[in-house]
Parts: sequence; C-alpha cells; structure tokens
Amino acid sequence: MKDRPIKVIITGDAKEEFEELNKVVGNEIAKGITNSEHQTLFNSIKQKIELLKENPQYGIHIQRNIMPQKYIKLYDTNNLWKINLAGAWRMIYTIRGTEVEIINLILDIFDHRRYEKVFGYRKS
Repeated sequence: MKDRPIKVIITGDAKEEFEELNKVVGNEIAKGITNSEHQTLFNSIKQKIELLKENPQYGIHIQRNIMPQKYIKLYDTNNLWKINLAGAWRMIYTIRGTEVEIINLILDIFDHRRYEKVFGYRKS
C-alpha cells in the first residue's frame, strides 16, 4: 500500500455534513468566535483526514456482519471503517484501491446518536 498515492474523498451524506459544518465554522470565525464545539469537530475531521492520507487503515474496521445494508447498496462496498471524532461524533469510510492508487471514501459524518441508529445499536 505504501507505494501508491492515497486520496481521501468526502462524498454523499458526509459531504453535506462537512460543507454545512464548514459554513457554520466560517460564520463563527467571521463573528470573532475562535473556540466552539463546531470548530473542534471541524478540526478533528481535518486531522483525521490527514491521518488517512498517511495510513488508509487508520480507523477501526467494522465487521461485515454488522455493516448496514445502506452502505453495501449505495456504495457497493464490502469494507467499512470507523473513526471516532471529537464530541462523540463518528466518521464512516470505505477503502477502494487499484494498482495505481488507494482511495478512502468518507461516506458519513454523524453524531453518536445517529451512528447508533444507523448501525442498529439503539431502537429509537
């Protein structure tokens, strides 16, 4: 893996969440707010993306038998990984690769409550 370049692409629901968070952080900074939960989460996401660029398997591998069908159907994936973010948020990604490059597709960024719901840990 180390011989191939590694790309990280934010897609799907994760892209929408990241773009919204980016707007909120931009507005906070414009208002002079230099420290908030939004900024901490945003910086946590950016830090984890940099770690993924160094090691595509940085996260915690999710066993296939607990992978939500949503990811299998939408993204035609057979592997999922989870990264814990600041404030009990989670980032879900999959790894794709060719002989030329490795691509980490970030599929979801959500709070712990939504994470539990998507993965069926809580029946709410």
